[in-house]
Amino acid sequence: MATMLKILFIALALVLIYKLVFSNKKGVTIFEMHFKDGRMTSHKGKIPEKFERECRALVKKEKLTCTVRAERSGEVRLHISANAGDANIQRLRNLFPFEYYDRKQSDNSKQLG
Repeated sequence: MATMLKILFIALALVLIYKLVFSNKKGVTIFEMHFKDGRMTSHKGKIPEKFERECRALVKKEKLTCTVRAERSGEVRLHISANAGDANIQRLRNLFPFEYYDRKQSDNSKQLG
């Protein structure tokens, strides 16, 4: 009986450690694009048309191999793999329409007139 309790306790501890280490979801993925040698190999999610067009042109011109992902956890964050290079990462960030994802503040105050 004591051995069974020890095994159960160890199994529970391992499951808890696994959940804490590997279940670290940052946010909801809005879209994800994978590029290899300047060509898009796969994509998923809803990508703004203008951003996709400009992103493809830049990646094709520079012959990049990278991943571009947008996540929402409160605000929208853009993740670009490091092998794209600092200059290209900044150029891709400049292309991204962050204002498209900003939540609109509604004015509920009544106007007297």
